[in-house]
Parts: sequence; structure tokens; C-alpha cells
Amino acid sequence: MSTNAREIGRKEGSFEREPARRVFASELRECRYDFKEGTDEKSPTFVLLPTGERCNRVFIVGTLTEKQRQGDQNIFYRGRVVDPTGTFFIMAGSYQPEAMQQLAKIEVPAFVAVVGKPGLYRKDEASTPMVSVRVESINVVDKDTRDLWVLDTATRTLDRIEIFKTSTEPDVIKAKEQYPAIDPAIFRRMAYDALAQIKI
Repeated sequence: MSTNAREIGRKEGSFEREPARRVFASELRECRYDFKEGTDEKSPTFVLLPTGERCNRVFIVGTLTEKQRQGDQNIFYRGRVVDPTGTFFIMAGSYQPEAMQQLAKIEVPAFVAVVGKPGLYRKDEASTPMVSVRVESINVVDKDTRDLWVLDTATRTLDRIEIFKTSTEPDVIKAKEQYPAIDPAIFRRMAYDALAQIKI
């Protein structure tokens, strides 16, 4: 059954959780900095986007192009979700049994909407971190829903870039410190290129 992107966002937002941010793959994959809010072991962990917004959860929509079942006793699934700007890497395992069952049932290729937690993973201290999204929920959607998500995500990306220019918010200042080599203008071009690929 197809599910509307805004309906998913409303459902997810009804719980006392961190909001699921809409972000394009090409920006998320540039994330290199994460941090914990608070000292409690249950305190949320965030990745910091180059455009200056913290993300504990993300809402992404794209084409599930491949999935793989891995492990024998501890079974989990890995997958790739492609939006107009690049690829998200997703995974779901025994800690997300419902999400894992949902992912297992989906036939590739399919448009999907994913809510999950982004995390940085490093093979070793010297390696560049890779961003992967741990799936909380995944649903099959239609092309119109994907296009609506692209429109919403482009709008929010452009808004973040405008705020980034003049804001003195701590997250924006930290992003400027952590990503000095990244010009936010690349994400403006990315957003317009993504919009050019859809027809609303």
C-alpha cells in the first residue's frame, strides 16, 4: 500500500521524539561530526549537517535499488536508497525487528519512505566516516510521494542555507568550524538540480 510522505511525517512527529529531518543524500554523506546531547547513556546522539542543522532522525524518500540479507544468527539487512542527488545506505537488524521485516518484504526496485537514525561509522580512526541510516520504519510509496518529498526537502535545504549565512546559533557556528572546506552553495545547486529532475 502506498503511503503519503506528509502523513508519515505527521505520524512520526506525534511521538515525543526528535523530529525527523528531511535531507538529501549528497548532504548527509558529507557529515563527519556527531555528538551526544547530555551525559545520560540514553541521551540522543546527533550528526551535524554541513548546513548547520543537527539530526537525530531523518526522513528520506527514494528508490530502494538493492538489499542484502547478512548474518546467520544475528540476521540484518543492508540496502541502498537513491534520491536525485545520491545514495543513502540503510540497515535494519534485530534491534529493529519490525523495520527488518518491512525491509525483507519489499521487492527491489521500489519507491520507499524511510524514517531512521543516521550514524557515523569508521573502520578505524584514520578512515573517513561513512553515514548509514538505521531504519525505524520503511514503507512503499508512489512516484508522486517521492516527488513531493524532493520538493519539501529542496525547500528546507534552501532555507537552511539562508539561515546559515547570518545565524549565530551554536549548531551553525559548529558546522562552520567542522566543515570549513564545504561551500553551502554546492547544496543550493544540488537542491535545484534535484527539483529539475521531478515534475510536480
